[in-house]
Amino acid sequence: MLNLSNRTANAVRVLQRLAAGMATAAPRIGDTKVPMSLLEKGAYINYQRIEDNLAIVRDRLNRPLTLSEKILYGHLDDPHGQDIERGTSYLKLRPDRVACQDATAQMALLQFMSAGMDTAAVPTTVHCDHLIEAQIGGVKDLARAISINKEVYDFLATATAKYGLGFWKPGSGIIHQIILENYAFPGGLMIGTDSHTPNAGGLGMIACGVGGADAVDVMAGIPWELKCPKVIGVNLTGKIGGWTTPKDVILKVAGILTVKGGTGAIVEYKGPGVESLSCTGMATICNMGAEIGATTSMFPFNHRMVDYLNATKRGDIANYAKQFAYNLKADEGAEYDQVIDINLSELEPHINGPFTPDLATPISKFAEEAKKNSWPEEIKVGLIGSCTNSSYEDMSRSASIVKQAAAHGIDLKSKFTITPGSEQVRATIARDGQIEAFESVGGLVLANACGPCIGQWDRQDVKKGEPNTIITSYNRNFTGRNDANPATHAFVASPDIVTAMSFAGRVSFNPLTDSLIGSDGKPFKFSDPTGHELPPRGYDPGEDTFQAPPVDRASVNVAVDPKSDRLQLLKPFLSWDGKTPTDLPILIKVSGKCTTDHISAGGPWLKYRGHLQNISQNCLIGAINAENNEANKVKNQFTGEYGGVPQTAAAYRDNGVKWVVIGDHNYGEGSSREHAALEPRYLGGLAIIVRSFARIHETNLKKQGMLALTFVDPADYDKIRPSDRVDILGLESFAPGKNLTLVAKHEDGSKTEISLAHSFNEGQIAWFKAGSALNLMAAKAKEQQ
Repeated sequence: MLNLSNRTANAVRVLQRLAAGMATAAPRIGDTKVPMSLLEKGAYINYQRIEDNLAIVRDRLNRPLTLSEKILYGHLDDPHGQDIERGTSYLKLRPDRVACQDATAQMALLQFMSAGMDTAAVPTTVHCDHLIEAQIGGVKDLARAISINKEVYDFLATATAKYGLGFWKPGSGIIHQIILENYAFPGGLMIGTDSHTPNAGGLGMIACGVGGADAVDVMAGIPWELKCPKVIGVNLTGKIGGWTTPKDVILKVAGILTVKGGTGAIVEYKGPGVESLSCTGMATICNMGAEIGATTSMFPFNHRMVDYLNATKRGDIANYAKQFAYNLKADEGAEYDQVIDINLSELEPHINGPFTPDLATPISKFAEEAKKNSWPEEIKVGLIGSCTNSSYEDMSRSASIVKQAAAHGIDLKSKFTITPGSEQVRATIARDGQIEAFESVGGLVLANACGPCIGQWDRQDVKKGEPNTIITSYNRNFTGRNDANPATHAFVASPDIVTAMSFAGRVSFNPLTDSLIGSDGKPFKFSDPTGHELPPRGYDPGEDTFQAPPVDRASVNVAVDPKSDRLQLLKPFLSWDGKTPTDLPILIKVSGKCTTDHISAGGPWLKYRGHLQNISQNCLIGAINAENNEANKVKNQFTGEYGGVPQTAAAYRDNGVKWVVIGDHNYGEGSSREHAALEPRYLGGLAIIVRSFARIHETNLKKQGMLALTFVDPADYDKIRPSDRVDILGLESFAPGKNLTLVAKHEDGSKTEISLAHSFNEGQIAWFKAGSALNLMAAKAKEQQ
């Protein structure tokens, strides 16, 4: 069979109709109108835009396209004039929708309100999943959260109603699972204010985690800007089975690429092995792709996606995607910047960690590594669920392991918690007996929320500072991430491995080869887990937790109490004064890893996500000061006194002094939280100067009017002393591709000149000069009135 280009194939079909005497225009994919979701009226899938854009782009590039290129370029704002070069160009894109979780939605909505718009330009939803603390069990924890967070939930409910957004109430489930069940569709482009937004790639969507300012742009009808990603291809062969799960694919990839190997790239999975992965399994892989710094991850459209769409009552979307399938896979001969080959038939289950998600160890070598590194042998807690692994398939496979253990009278040796990903999953596994199985052995079912995965865990079984081991099916395991205990060794694995090891209670147990002793005194070895990809009796929707915007939005008043310590209306940042910055103190020279958790801690601080003044009190309190190797202890360069980082920063600001931060590699890795950029800006910072940035954080800093700069020579980091004062030269001629110069003035009177690079384009330079992207947006909106 000949491989014809899409345009050639269309032309042939037209000629065939003409030859048959059917002189009618060829049908267009856009002639069919299919709603993007069952919950929104008047918003349709726009495959015609992709079709039209690609016709233009193909003529310009004259080469085969990868799948991610097809989807991205199919959403270009200006396909004729857009410069397109992987790793270099800044693409202006038109996403199909926006999603926000409740912790980040507060600031995003406050910014949107400041922009002067009256409705969102694209379908947008807000999901209440981050503010529910795991304590004693799902029902009581949810009730407690609703009481404690009432004013935040009231604000979100009224703001979404006012501006025409969909609102998912607390208890609905985790944002990414709700998106997969209701909104993701093959070929779509979505941005979300959470770093694990790529979960929707399991349904063939390009879904990117962004900061709230990016979301505000799209909600306001402004194109979203993204540096044109490189493309990493992961070629899957063989067939997955036994104890190996889709989670092990991304655990393996994380070990290969590390936490920064995917930065600036989209990871595109392909190959015959894809067919052995379920839709929710593909979502798991895409979800945890955030841990390698990838822009996003995605899979080509296939029959497993069709099955999931049908199961979630979206058969019309499945049929429409079938018609468009030629643009929902890579072209033959498409070139990738890097290719990784994985044989699923040979892939072992992996366990990653501790303290970083890219330390990958095959299960066969894990006991040996644990002994060699003196990792605590006893597993205190096993935790399954989260946005990464909470599907029906995950839960049913874990339940099969639990039932095996129960049948042999084997008790849990570790505490064991279960987090359903959504109300729909919870209701379905309750109906089908999985929850009963978990609870029968002492498992604790938590609320349909993020919980311990993001640090929302009131853990009482160990004291802070006490070394211990936990094993989870989550995605992220940085120091203190889950329980705020820096001595907790957190390991990441599949729900199957987590569940089995919770019955052994020790890291040296390998469920594939080792046995436990049953109540009859005989050795018992687990059989391979079994489960259903989709519920045989269909999904039970559970409680209705969705609030659609009202028809009459004019009468809605947004609830913000001026006296609140949880919510605070925003004031614009000052624009750049046009002066060359001189004699700036270094607030802190950060040593080693500095994630967004270090810059803006989560856990108990989540309650202040809507109050910039209050949450700024956690700014950089987890970063290690290179001067003394301590956290949250820096020297005030004017008084000589040591104090907390935010307090010292505020003292500089209140005395009219701008300051800078010096950082190491991959600064700002981790979640999308824009508070990590807002806080330094609010506290008077001018520049963050590092060896390298994580993608989302670099963009967030630019959006808030901060200078995000990198050392041309990363070794120059070592030339800067924490006590230096610095000048930044060249801002009067700030231009794309033109380096700036840092002059470090040392206490002994000597100076060192250091070249600084940046990735600002003209539009981003305008953000800096205006004081923030929001300032520029509001000014333009005012001009148009």
